[in-house]
Amino acid sequence: MIKSLVLGAGGFIGNHLVSRLKQNGHFVKGIDLKHPEFSETSADEFIIGDLRDPRICAEHVTSEFDEVYQLAADMGGAGYLFSGENDFNVMHNSGMINLNVTDCAIKQGIKNIFFSSSACIYPKENQLDPLNPNCEESSAYPADPDSEYGWEKIFSERVYLSAMRNYGLNVHIARFHNVYGPFGTWNSGKEKAPAALCRKVAEATNGSSIEIWGDGEQTRSFLYIDDCLDGVLKLMNSDFEGPVNIGSEEMVSINNLCKVILKHANKEATLHHIEGPIGVMGRNSENSLVKERIGWEPKISLAEGIGKTYDWIAQQVDKNKVDLSVSVEKGNG
Repeated sequence: MIKSLVLGAGGFIGNHLVSRLKQNGHFVKGIDLKHPEFSETSADEFIIGDLRDPRICAEHVTSEFDEVYQLAADMGGAGYLFSGENDFNVMHNSGMINLNVTDCAIKQGIKNIFFSSSACIYPKENQLDPLNPNCEESSAYPADPDSEYGWEKIFSERVYLSAMRNYGLNVHIARFHNVYGPFGTWNSGKEKAPAALCRKVAEATNGSSIEIWGDGEQTRSFLYIDDCLDGVLKLMNSDFEGPVNIGSEEMVSINNLCKVILKHANKEATLHHIEGPIGVMGRNSENSLVKERIGWEPKISLAEGIGKTYDWIAQQVDKNKVDLSVSVEKGNG
């Protein structure tokens, strides 16, 4: 039986990854600061631990595991990452985690390790045109990300790659592009655009308005969680270290993303544009390299993935309304 260690197992992607690995017959141990918020973990063992503490890493990142998946990070959506208010924490917390993990992986002789980087590493100058962004892997340098989150990710990529060069660590690095799906945060202030817009549409009545940050013409591509996991596992089982994009090439403006959600929900609403952090104006995955090296491409369309995500978030919104109503009736409102 393959023994897998998932760091960040309480987060959205980490929790889904644990479930997939269990389905594949692995023994899985998870570590995070918290348990998954919206479902029980499938892990055989789950440790509440702070990976910024080198003692926690030394205790759990050990040679007993055949593979390690490093997804732990201080992160969130545009409201969290691009406001500027969390820059130090994002740099410090994630940087400490990756320095600790690589140090332990080297000392313990970890056989296979995956690191989740981000499309946020790409230079902001390459993403000014919403209709023609350049996110090809080779365009990452000269480095000039638009956020401290991007700077930390590109720094950590180099930490893992230098560990590979100097100590033979078997590394695989993916640059994720906006992964979304059910069982992710949707109302915490750290949610990303698909979840935030699904929530707003679920809460809206016909004829109301949906708030959009900026003019809504900024573009992105969004990758459904099942496709993301397929890409991660293909990369992990390959001889390619990366970094490589794992994302969708189905680019959409935020305005049109909202319209896709409204169509699925069978609702009509106007879009109300307000000031807010938006990040770069254009970003889209470029998948030539990932197709060539590991033969992966996404299978789930935006409309299909958004439908599944909206249905789950709409259930959470309805459940919240019921919970609030019960609370008020009991005199706790």
